[in-house]
Amino acid sequence: MTTDTTTADESPDSQGRPHYAVERHRVLVQTVRSQGRLDAGSMAERLQVSTETIRKDLQLLERRGLLRRVHGGAIAVEDLSFEPEVSARTSNEDEKRRIARAALAEVPREGAVFLDAGSTITMLAEMFPADRDLNIFTNTLTIALALVGRPRLNVHTLGGRVRARTFAEVDNWAIRALSEIQVDVAFLGTNAISSERGLSTPDESEATVKRLMLSAARRRVLLADHTKHDRTSLYKYGNLSDIDLLITDDGLSEQHAHRLEAAGLKQVVRT
Repeated sequence: MTTDTTTADESPDSQGRPHYAVERHRVLVQTVRSQGRLDAGSMAERLQVSTETIRKDLQLLERRGLLRRVHGGAIAVEDLSFEPEVSARTSNEDEKRRIARAALAEVPREGAVFLDAGSTITMLAEMFPADRDLNIFTNTLTIALALVGRPRLNVHTLGGRVRARTFAEVDNWAIRALSEIQVDVAFLGTNAISSERGLSTPDESEATVKRLMLSAARRRVLLADHTKHDRTSLYKYGNLSDIDLLITDDGLSEQHAHRLEAAGLKQVVRT
């Protein structure tokens, strides 16, 4: 017997919207699993109940391990550990391309640059200017191959074990290389960014490398489309205050951008 009670604002209507608690819970879980996240206000309007009712539903579903609550709604628990292969990350290509193009303004005329793993960073590598004398360090084989044919760029990889899912080099050799270099600008990717938890990723070995990347750069630029925001993953590797500039797309609301800055992020650019 459920402990949830229905109220006047939960009565069914002619369109057959879910009205019993168990039906609401089913819709909430299906939505967060299919879309990766849900907005409490939007769901309250859709289900014709109060936002407080949705908030209580999310608290109950979180206790049951069916989702994870975040500010303003919830995300799928799969986000904590699921990591698609880089070759499969084809969503939001237009937004990622705009982000990569905006990041070109942060490429120095000379010096050293680090390029992290990730689909948006790969797009940046494909656009990377070839008219500059730069040392490029990367932990990603596909990015190194994209740049090695440009004669004015000196391309270095960190070495180490190559993860098949992301083509990123990790573990001892990569860690040792990062302890010995200091770059002018690091262009970084992330699986998840949250005003509450900072930066996180599903893989422990990549989290270790990313943590060292942050300390190996004088300026740190994070490239992350709006789908990465308000999410958390298994291993935290950095704080928002570690990032000098976040370049994202206009799918991130201005209010959310202000919240990230209030949590310690220095600057947000929405493309």
